[in-house]
Amino acid sequence: MTVRGIQEIMEAWAPLDIAWERDNPGLQAGDPGRRVRGILVALDVTEPVVKEAKGAGANLIVSHHPLLFRPLRSLTTRSGTERTLTALARGGIALYSAHTNLDFTRGGTSFALAEALGLATEGFLTSSFRTESKIVTFVPPSHADSVAAAMAGAGAGVIGAYDGCSFRTEGTGTFRGGKGTHPAVGKAGVPEHAREIRLEMVAPRRAVHTVVDALKGAHPYEEVAFDVYPLDNTSGAYGMGALGTLPRAVPLADFLGRVRRALRTRSLRWSGDPRSRVRRVAVCGGSGSELLPQAIAAGADAFVTADVRYHTFQEAGTEIALVDAGHFETEFPVVAAVVDRLRGEIRARGARIPVRASSQATNPVRVSM
Repeated sequence: MTVRGIQEIMEAWAPLDIAWERDNPGLQAGDPGRRVRGILVALDVTEPVVKEAKGAGANLIVSHHPLLFRPLRSLTTRSGTERTLTALARGGIALYSAHTNLDFTRGGTSFALAEALGLATEGFLTSSFRTESKIVTFVPPSHADSVAAAMAGAGAGVIGAYDGCSFRTEGTGTFRGGKGTHPAVGKAGVPEHAREIRLEMVAPRRAVHTVVDALKGAHPYEEVAFDVYPLDNTSGAYGMGALGTLPRAVPLADFLGRVRRALRTRSLRWSGDPRSRVRRVAVCGGSGSELLPQAIAAGADAFVTADVRYHTFQEAGTEIALVDAGHFETEFPVVAAVVDRLRGEIRARGARIPVRASSQATNPVRVSM
């Protein structure tokens, strides 16, 4: 299996098009056609992580945080980023990063955090991603099924747990072929009225070009008429944060202890009523305090995230327990989730590639007690 194959596994799970536009996920270094001998998964990419990968015989690192956020002006050894990139090149190690796209997908960063805290996950805290289009074409009744099947095979027609979904209405198409054309119906130069089916199917925006190519390949017409409409529907497959419940309600002090133990953090910043009890919990791995209104609206007793500002604690008041457990700490559980995903997908493809989590401590924040 090649680097490109691992990239396809990751992007089927966490598509690049759902990442923030200022983010830079994807293949950051290396040859996509190179065969993968081993994979090291890490939250951050540092020189010690590259050294660990080389020692373990891994020639691909999959990280959460990208090494490259902005274009480099030079490649020397002056900065940690430049030295790390140089070490990757010298070691023949590729780097793939899944950042906000991994944050926003089901089973990603926030879901891994919820699992680490022992929550029975209900779903996303908020679903606000508009990721679908509708593709409409006009086809003779004799080819409606085959065109729909081709579109479905390319990723169209999936609505929730249903696939092969389409809508069809009958009408009349008119056309006249110009000089040199070879119409599937009628003759060139002669106005034609043809019985046609208007075929409509939804598709992920990232798959539109693939679906259109499949449509054209199965369509009998020389020139294929089709329309692509962006949809305003929100997708249940992608969102921000996660919402879940504990097996039973516990005092806030007990819940804070659970967070400390689960995330192996020495300290927490929190606000809320010390007398409150916690069962329904909202989480967002990394910097997610802007989701506080959604956590309150969802009826959460507590919201666990990181990088919370002073005034956000004030806003939370005693309405909800707001817990800042640290950026590294709330995102680190996703490393194990990526390892499990890659192992399962690689095994399902009949390949044997060792995948392991990095043992390097890359958290740059130190806490003095």
